[in-house]
Amino acid sequence: MKVLTLMSAALLGAGLMTVGAGVGAQTLKKISDSNKVTVSYRESAVPFSYMLSPHKAVGFAVDITEAIVDDIKTEVKKPYLEVVKIPVNAQNRIPKLMDGSYDLECGSTTNNSARGKDVAFAISHFYTGTRLLVQKSSNIKNYTDLANKPVASIAGSTNEKVLKKLSEEKGLNVQVIFGKDYADALRLVEDGQAVAFAMDDILLFGLMANSKNPGALMVVGDTLQVEPYGCMVRKDDIAFKKLVDRTITRLMKTGEFSAMYAKWFESPIPPNGVNLGMPMSDGLRVNMKVRSDKPSQ
Repeated sequence: MKVLTLMSAALLGAGLMTVGAGVGAQTLKKISDSNKVTVSYRESAVPFSYMLSPHKAVGFAVDITEAIVDDIKTEVKKPYLEVVKIPVNAQNRIPKLMDGSYDLECGSTTNNSARGKDVAFAISHFYTGTRLLVQKSSNIKNYTDLANKPVASIAGSTNEKVLKKLSEEKGLNVQVIFGKDYADALRLVEDGQAVAFAMDDILLFGLMANSKNPGALMVVGDTLQVEPYGCMVRKDDIAFKKLVDRTITRLMKTGEFSAMYAKWFESPIPPNGVNLGMPMSDGLRVNMKVRSDKPSQ
């Protein structure tokens, strides 16, 4: 009986160890065993990740992703590793990462404490805040002008939450309507179904620059909060996060990160050759030295 009890305890312990190992998914082993890494992209997050053709995503975050993939190939000693790319959106990016559908997301995802309960974030690669994209003819100048009006946002975004919170605090009764993605939310403004689109300011500038009539639009409103963007990896996967952080650190130290930034924020970008004209923020310059992955609240 004692022997059986000890064996049962050993088997139970082994089972618990297996379950525990599954919680902190070991991405590098998964990649090596399958000879495949799966990364995500966004379809309309200019200039971070957007479609240049039906089968090609480009952008600042895409370049960062490619640098990380190169380091993954070196780490697992598989130079011909298969690279699979899948689209994600604001609603499914976290669930799909958690369930193993893909391994890495570098895009326009805010690193905040709530999301940190489900996933982990690498060193921040951008800082932004919520503002409003409006038609110049709308007479919308700031948030108080949104009272009792329809405003577009993206379901599940931090912008949706901060807009609803502001509306409640100020008694604005903002009518939030959802675009299925950034491009669709822009369409709601262009078609007059919404008086504004509340989103991260850099994404709004990118959408405006590549819209049908950029001269008819403008970005207005105070910045509601500062948000850091970071590449997402599965939670408790220390080895993989360390690799991603190491790649970003290298890019920042060698000047490659600054060159990538200049390429996408201070130079003409495809498809229309528009220059966003956005010099690097003081916050990002500081983070190139301290390399923090600290979330917003």
